[in-house]
Amino acid sequence: MAANKTKATQASVADFLAAIPDEARRKDARLLTRMMQKATGEKPRMWGPSIVGFGSYRYVYESGREGDMPLVGFSPRKPAHVLYVRAGSGHLDKLLPKLGRHTTGKGCLYVKRLGDVDLQILERLIARAAATAGKT
Repeated sequence: MAANKTKATQASVADFLAAIPDEARRKDARLLTRMMQKATGEKPRMWGPSIVGFGSYRYVYESGREGDMPLVGFSPRKPAHVLYVRAGSGHLDKLLPKLGRHTTGKGCLYVKRLGDVDLQILERLIARAAATAGKT
């Protein structure tokens, strides 16, 4: 069975965020960092080369595959911020329609710019995702 490639690292979150070339995307990433840290009470940590994660939980699939993942996290990719909040698991169904412009897929939430979404709804969504991590 293949090992999970996404693991917590000792890389600097501050250096990663500072290296984001686009100023608006960098500002959004810093805001996401504050929101996720507030929701989890955890300090940010790099997971792999491009995911900023907060806290962790252990998962075990029916297949026997297991590993650790952040409670919530994000990656400031060029086309959109990818938020790792298990978007398809049902725990966010009531909040997503109120969020604003976004797309979802395979447990991720994609937001091009934070200005396109309701930040209060996004904060609630992140808090809900963090509170239910590993339980759904």
